[in-house]
Amino acid sequence: MIKFPAYPLWMESKARFRVIEGDKAAPLALPRDLLFGVKAFLCGLAVILAIQYWPELRSIVPVKAPSGEYLPAGRLADIHIIDGDTYEDRMSGVRYRLVNADTPEAGSRAKCVAERRHAEKAAAAARDLIAGAGKVEFLATGSKDRYGRTLARVEVDGRDLGAALVARKLARPWRGHREPWCDHRGNLIL
Repeated sequence: MIKFPAYPLWMESKARFRVIEGDKAAPLALPRDLLFGVKAFLCGLAVILAIQYWPELRSIVPVKAPSGEYLPAGRLADIHIIDGDTYEDRMSGVRYRLVNADTPEAGSRAKCVAERRHAEKAAAAARDLIAGAGKVEFLATGSKDRYGRTLARVEVDGRDLGAALVARKLARPWRGHREPWCDHRGNLIL
């Protein structure tokens, strides 16, 4: 035997579907529940899109990109300095190698402790120059090295970054091949 609850008529008209649970009927979904679900979905979608496109949303000052177009200033934070002569544009995933300078190797690629320390100084100097810049340009030469990095000149506020590192004795001019940074005793060769 089915018992009908003593709900007011206005309450009965709001519920679209009902199931019988024991002795009382319970609504499955009210229009407000459906509206809440749609709002929750749209909010989640907005958060996902905001996270994905955050670098474009935080633009302030233009920065020139590898292809020559100007990009938002927030992009300065998107330039990852791998070492003194290798940089990565995190937005495009393109890695750049300075065409006119060679810095010491960092980490496990260093042949001696002195080379590693000198590499850290070169990377720190590049980081300081780029962080304080109003405009950074990657001027690609159109070719790549054997590691797939795009060969480019990097200009920081109109000044050549490779030349600046060479002038500070943190890099050598690039002559088309690597030269050792350590002698047989583990001292730095400048």
